[in-house]
This record gives sequence, structure tokens and C-alpha cells, in this order.
Amino acid sequence: MWRRILALITKELLASVRDRQTRWVVLFSPPFLLLIYAFAITQEVTNVSMAVLNQDLGREARELVSRFEGAETFERIHYLTGVAEIAPAIESQDVIMVLHLGPDFSRRIAAGERAEVQLLLDGRRTNAAQILLGYATRIVARFNETLSKGGARPPTRVITRAWFNPNAEPLWSAVPALFAVLTAMVGFMVSALAVARERELGTFEQLLVSPLQPVEILVGKTVPALLIALTSASAMLALGWVVLDVPLRGSLIGLFAGMTVYLAAIIGIGLFISSLASTQQQAVIGLLLYLVPAVLLSGYATPVENMPDWLQWLSTINPITHFIAICKGVFLRAVPAEVILRHIWPMALIATTTLSAGTWLFRRRTT
Repeated sequence: MWRRILALITKELLASVRDRQTRWVVLFSPPFLLLIYAFAITQEVTNVSMAVLNQDLGREARELVSRFEGAETFERIHYLTGVAEIAPAIESQDVIMVLHLGPDFSRRIAAGERAEVQLLLDGRRTNAAQILLGYATRIVARFNETLSKGGARPPTRVITRAWFNPNAEPLWSAVPALFAVLTAMVGFMVSALAVARERELGTFEQLLVSPLQPVEILVGKTVPALLIALTSASAMLALGWVVLDVPLRGSLIGLFAGMTVYLAAIIGIGLFISSLASTQQQAVIGLLLYLVPAVLLSGYATPVENMPDWLQWLSTINPITHFIAICKGVFLRAVPAEVILRHIWPMALIATTTLSAGTWLFRRRTT
């Protein structure tokens, strides 16, 4: 039995290595995508354009505007001459934020009164607008500190410190989650096409008339997919660690243990989809139908805690959710083994369920 399974595993690995498209899609494409997406998919807002409408020529107004001009966040600043120009500037998306200072801004400050600063943001770009609002608020807060009466220090001062990412490097937060998602894509692509490719090429019937049992065929399809996905994931790990300089503070053994169980769950889902599909095109469509909501529910784009309770429950049966938590813990902080195990056992349960379901469906489709 084991000799037959080993022969099938060897055949699958050789077929994948000899196929030029498979080599690119599975082995070389994911590290390349990690390098591209790590810089493209970031929540840091830089090189944006803003507009300034300064209706006050006083010293305080000029000083506040100069602080925005000196901020590295804003690459281009457009100067408006009237209120009527604000709406067209935002509607045309020439700027994402407008700073408006009224004609009595400096006079109110000199009189010790509260002067208003109006910020108008493009709500169509919600995330960027919220981040820019935080930047602008900090600039105004520092400006207020310099206006303390008698040059005295302000009564309170906020000192921020970001744990695990002290310099707020966007790559440090983007790469671990992106690594988990791309690893899932590799596992899905290899496993979802495994059985469907055999059917499309007409070799599926040859497998059925061979001495191999359905369970042996599933094992022979699962192990090569796992080895290929681990190889691609290792290349991405080295790229993120060495080239992108993202720290790896936790245990590599814990990371690979979680990755193995994670890929087993992913491959089980992929084999289930592949057993349902008759062609590779159908397998890819089924893969996308599962992968898109799975990524959205994993906490990759938005925190799971912000989702409704019933969606949070769905995220607990999503293997991507658990592996993202492991990756962030291993990359950015040296999480203890019990934290990794806390996320491994749900993935092990998912892997057992999906691989069993794939085996059952494969048996049913072959009888």
C-alpha cells in the first residue's frame, strides 16, 4: 500500500515540476506577489494631495499652514481663493482633504478665544480620510502647544509607544497577514486542480482501474500538494525575513507546525472542491467562491472584533483566521507555545473534517 502511495506521490511531484505553468503559478508567483502586495497593500497614507483655503493673513494662520506644508504626508498642496472652489476640488478627486481657516482665525487667537480649524475630507476614501484626520489632528495639537499662554508647557502631553512595531513600519503589519493569505492561495491552487486536472486530461479513469484505493489516491494527492505549498511558503518566509527585513521573533518550529496543520485544512477544502468539479475551470471558480469570503472573514482587511457576532462565529471555523494570528504572533512577538496550540487545534479539527469530507465525496463520485 505504501509503495503504491509513494509511486503516486512521485508521479504528482514530477508532473508539477515538469509543468511550466504550475512552476510559475505555485512556486515563483507567490513570492513575487508578496513583494508587490507588501508595498501596494498598506494602510499608511503618503504622497497625497490637499488644498488650503486661508482667508486670514495673520501670523498664526500662516504658521499653521506652514506646518502642513512641511509634513511629509502631503506631496502637493493646492491653494484655493474662495469657498466655491472647495467642492470642485474634492469632487474631482484632485485633493482628499481641504484645510479651511476663516478670516478671524488669528484675531480670535490673539484675543484668547477659541479659533476654529475646518477640515473637509473625501468620504469616498474612508480609510485614507480617517488616517489623514489623525495626521491633521496631531499637527493642530502641536500647534496648540506653541500657543500656550506665557510660553508655559501645556498641562498634559501625550507620549505614544507602539508595542511590537515601535517605528510603525507598515511592512511589519502587512507581511505576516499577506504571507498567510498567499500560503492559502498556493494550497488551494495545487489541491483544487488535483482531481479536476485528472478528469480533464482523461487520466482519472486510469487511476480508478489501478490497484490504488480511493483513500490511497486522496493521500497521494494530499501529500504532494502539502510539500509544494510548504516549499512555496518557505520561499515567501525567506523573502519577508531577509529581503523585506520583517522581524521573526518567535519560534520557527511553531510556525511550521501551525503551517502544516493550516495547509492540511486548506488542502482538504481544495480536494473537496476538486472532487465536485469536472474541469479545472470549474475548480478555479469554486476556489474563488470560497477564497474571497474566507479572506474577508479572516481579519486580513478589518478586525474580526468589528464584525457582527454571527460573522465572528464564522471566522472561528475559517483556517485563515487562525493562521494569521499565528503569523503575527511569531513574526512580531515571541508568542509562547500554548498560544500557537490554541490556534492549531481548531485548524486540526477543520483539517480532519475537510479531508474526511473530501474522501467521502471522492468515494461517492467514483462508485
